[in-house]
Amino acid sequence: MTISVFASLVPKPEHVADVEAELKRMVAATRAEVGNRRYDLFRQADGEAGFHLFEAYADQAAIDAHRTSAHFLAYRAKMADWLSEPPAVKVLLAIDAQQE
Repeated sequence: MTISVFASLVPKPEHVADVEAELKRMVAATRAEVGNRRYDLFRQADGEAGFHLFEAYADQAAIDAHRTSAHFLAYRAKMADWLSEPPAVKVLLAIDAQQE
């Protein structure tokens, strides 16, 4: 069963470009992971400094592998000083979702 994750990140004003660049690197690395089905990056349409990730994984093992990967750990270390608040992360199970 696919497990989805929705994560929201609010960068400090002086780190908006840093956060965006790092998230773009994460997109490429995460999409190459075994078990990753989707890793899409969004920015807020209203111009506010916020980024959102929609992720989908084959199973819990794929999420665990993602969270222990070298690129994820490096990303988390950088983000600690760049975000104005902790990331808001929601792990979701589909009730009625269109599958690709």
